[in-house]
Amino acid sequence: MPNDAVKKDKGFELTYKEDGVYLTVYKAVDFFDKVNENEVLNEIRRKRIKNYNANIITEVVSKSEGTPVKIAEAQEEQKIASSVEAIVSEDKMAAYVILSPPEAGGSPPTLEAIVQALYSKGVVWGMNESNIRQLAENPVYNVQIQVAEGVPPVNGKNGEVKFLFDINKESKPTIMEDGTVNYKEMNLVENVMKGQKLAELIPPVPGKPGKNIVGSELKAIDGRRVYIPRGRNVVLSEDGSECFSAIDGQLMYVDGKINVFPTYEVMANVDNSTGNIKFVGNVVIRGNVLSGFEIEAGGNIEVNGVVEAAILKAGGDIIIRRGMHGNGKGILIAGNDIVSKYIESANIQARNDIKCEAIMHCDIKCGNKLELGGRKGLLVGGTVRVGKLVELKYLGSQMSTATVVEVGVDPNMRERLKFLKGEIPVLEESIHKANQAITLLNKLVKTGELSMEKREILAKSTRTKFVCESKLQEYRKELTEIEEILQQGANGRIRVLGSIFPGVRVAIGNSMMYIKEEAHYCTLYSDGADIRFGPL
Repeated sequence: MPNDAVKKDKGFELTYKEDGVYLTVYKAVDFFDKVNENEVLNEIRRKRIKNYNANIITEVVSKSEGTPVKIAEAQEEQKIASSVEAIVSEDKMAAYVILSPPEAGGSPPTLEAIVQALYSKGVVWGMNESNIRQLAENPVYNVQIQVAEGVPPVNGKNGEVKFLFDINKESKPTIMEDGTVNYKEMNLVENVMKGQKLAELIPPVPGKPGKNIVGSELKAIDGRRVYIPRGRNVVLSEDGSECFSAIDGQLMYVDGKINVFPTYEVMANVDNSTGNIKFVGNVVIRGNVLSGFEIEAGGNIEVNGVVEAAILKAGGDIIIRRGMHGNGKGILIAGNDIVSKYIESANIQARNDIKCEAIMHCDIKCGNKLELGGRKGLLVGGTVRVGKLVELKYLGSQMSTATVVEVGVDPNMRERLKFLKGEIPVLEESIHKANQAITLLNKLVKTGELSMEKREILAKSTRTKFVCESKLQEYRKELTEIEEILQQGANGRIRVLGSIFPGVRVAIGNSMMYIKEEAHYCTLYSDGADIRFGPL
C-alpha cells in the first residue's frame, strides 16, 4: 500500500510505491501558493531518497499538473525521528518548542532532546519541567508550545503621604436625614486638637529584580521616599514618619503644606456663605453675625460688627464691638467674660464678668461681676443673677419696668440647688419602693416560693437601693454645702452710681426687697434678713 510521505497541504506529496518513488505537484490556486522547487528538494534530501532524477523534478514542479511522476527507483522509506525546534522570544523572557512528528517508524521526541534543544539556544533558567515532561510523554506536533518563562522585574512603589483629613474639602451644605438641606452647616472649618495626628508616611516599596531565561538578572527600580509637607504649628515625629498638631486650631492645606492656625477669621458677615462656625481656637468676625447662625469657639469670639438673633458660645471671652439685638432668641455663653457696647433681648451667661454700656430685657447669669458703665450704664428689664457685684448707673426705669436682680450667689450654684431639691424626693421614693419589693421577696425566699424570675427582680431591687442610697447621701451633702454658701452670700453688693427706680426687685443672698421709691448714688447690701441702702 502506498505511503503518503508528504500531504497535500504543502502543495506536493511524495509516494513510495513498489516500482519507485513518485512526486505529485498540485496546481497552485494563486501565485503565493505555488510550489518552489527548493522546497521539494529539501524534503527529498530530508527523506534521504537515493538516486532521484533532478531534471524530472524540475519538470514536474514546472507543470504542476497534479499527476504522480516517478522520480527514483523503488527503495525503502527511511525512518526519521521526531525533531525539536527551540525558539527564544526577542526579549529572552519566553522559550517555545515545535515538535515535528516521526516518520516511517522513527522515534518520538525525548525529554533529553527537548532540553538539549533549549540549551542549544542558551536557555538555562525558567524551564517548566512539568510541561516539558508532559510534552515528552504525550507529544503535540507542529504546534508552538511554551516551555520556559522568565520572571519580569517588578518596580517598587514610591512612598506616599497618607493625609488623615480631606485636603480637598469643599464648603457644602449639610444634607439632613429627611433629605432637606441645612445651608447653615457648611462645614468650612476643620478643627484639630493639640497632639492630634494629621498625616503619616506610607514607606516606599523596594523593587523585585527579575530574571530572563538565559539567566541574566533584570534590575528593578526601587520606590522613592517622600516627606511630609509640614507647615505652621505642625511637628514631626522623631523618624519623620508622622506629623501632629502643635496647637488647638484650624487645619488648612495651603500651598502644598499642612498648617494649623490658632485663629479662624471671617472677613465679612456670618451668613449663608459661611454657615455656622465651630472652631477649637479663637474666632474673629470682621462683619456682622446675622440672625439664626451659630458660632462656637474653644477660645475667644470677637465680632467687629453687630450680632443679631444668633447664638455665640465661647470657652473664653465674647467681645462684641457694636452690640447685640437678640430679638428674644439671641444667646451668649462665655467661659470667661462678655464685653459688648449693648445687649438687648438676649439670654446671657458668663462664668466671670459682664461689661456693657446698656443691657435691656435680658436673662443674665454672671458668675462674678456685672459692670454697666460708659455714657448710659443702664440695666432695665429682665432677670439678672450675679455672683458678687453689680455696678451701674441706672437700674430700672422711670416707667417702673419690671427688673429682677439677684446678687451674692453663683447662678450656676442656684440652678444646682434647684436640681438637688427636685431630685432628692425622687431618690427617696425609689428607695422606698425598692425596700417594699425586697421585704416582700425575702418572705418568699423563706417559704421557698421564689422563682428564678423573682430572684432577678430581688437582685435588681437590691442594686437599685444601693445606687439610690449612695446618690442620696451624696446629694444631701451637696445640698447642705450649697445652703451654707447661700447664707454667706450676703456679701453681695449692688452699687448704683446714678439712680434705682421703682419696679426693681432686689435679692441679696436669701434677703429680698421691692424698690418702691427712687434712690440715688447708693450701695445695696444685706443686713441680716433685710436689704439696706448705704453710701457708695
